[in-house]
Amino acid sequence: MLKLLNLKTNKHMELIDITSEIENIVKKSGVKNGICTVYIPHTTAGITINENADPDVKKDMVMELNKIVPLEDNYRHIEGNSAAHIKASIMGFSQTVIIEEGRLLLGTWQGIYFCEFDGPRNRKVYVKIIK
Repeated sequence: MLKLLNLKTNKHMELIDITSEIENIVKKSGVKNGICTVYIPHTTAGITINENADPDVKKDMVMELNKIVPLEDNYRHIEGNSAAHIKASIMGFSQTVIIEEGRLLLGTWQGIYFCEFDGPRNRKVYVKIIK
């Protein structure tokens, strides 16, 4: 089963918790035991799993990514969004989570985050459920 989730991002760089949307897709699939792969088909956005209890974690991640890969750094890419490409590659374009008893097998404090690095934009997230 393949589902498409459409997102509209609001900032140039932001992490959006999409855990509940992914959980709803898993629930509607009826799959009790399997895997869920979340894939981002964009070169300036990514996906990660991290803490979703304290919103400061997202702020800290954005702050540190901007230190590691600054927006301006004499990049050669003519479109001017090389930093977004690099950050997306660091975060990665897919995550896989085990489905057990109809639920995502995430840790107590874990959430799934869409990572926008070149927004605001309309984005797609593909969710593949496999039994």
